[in-house]
Amino acid sequence: MDNENVYLPKLAKIINIKDEVNGARPIKTFRAQLLTETNFSHRCGQCAMVSVFGKGESMFAISSSPLVKDYLQFSIMKMGRVTSSLHSMKEDDIIGIRGPLGNSFPIEDWKGKKLIFIGGGIGLAPIWSVLQFALGQKKDYGDLILIYGARTSKDLVFKEELEELRKEMTVHLSVDVEEEGWKEFVGFVPQNVTDKKPSPKNAIAITCGPPIMIKFVIQALGDLGFKDDQIYTTVENKMKCGIGICGRCNIGMHYVCKDGPVYSWAELKELPQEY
Repeated sequence: MDNENVYLPKLAKIINIKDEVNGARPIKTFRAQLLTETNFSHRCGQCAMVSVFGKGESMFAISSSPLVKDYLQFSIMKMGRVTSSLHSMKEDDIIGIRGPLGNSFPIEDWKGKKLIFIGGGIGLAPIWSVLQFALGQKKDYGDLILIYGARTSKDLVFKEELEELRKEMTVHLSVDVEEEGWKEFVGFVPQNVTDKKPSPKNAIAITCGPPIMIKFVIQALGDLGFKDDQIYTTVENKMKCGIGICGRCNIGMHYVCKDGPVYSWAELKELPQEY
């Protein structure tokens, strides 16, 4: 049957497009509704291959919570052929979605723990699903804290949502360089982590952003007393097939599309340092 073909995308209609960031590195958030699939379900941290027919497909993190059943959400930076084609699409256009793919954050194991979300730029999108899930199941978790930054205030994604988040959890924002009217932290995200000093006691830290940011966030968390198995991140190697066949995304014997993209730092540091 066609629906058993893992290479065959499911058809979906774009129901909403939101401009997140403009300028040289534009970001848009797309919400898409599957046309025929009624039982699609994903876990926090999983990805999907999104197709623009005639142009190609690319892997993106699903940024909507698994608790949301009406649509799938993807936040996408315009970079290459597929992303440029997506950015030119309009509401009601049809795309393909293949997935869900990959592993997920072990959020069931984190019940009763404080969760600290640390993101940079578009890196907030891959952890947005787990943040929203935890928020929707707030009674199951301890304090929720977000530390998030970007180059400038114009490069922050989910601006309106961030203001709403402040009503329900602690939010610490930052920009890389000082700008007029900015009243929060000025400096890189790892510096903001050091400044805010989140406690490692009964806590899990989830981070995603540029690789250099992740490297120094992990270092900052280690300096604060976080153990390797208290730190989680996602790896975004180049992925082509999405199911561990083509070998494009491997780290040693691991295929990021299948064995990842979610890893604890304890797991990731044991792999070849080639990501």
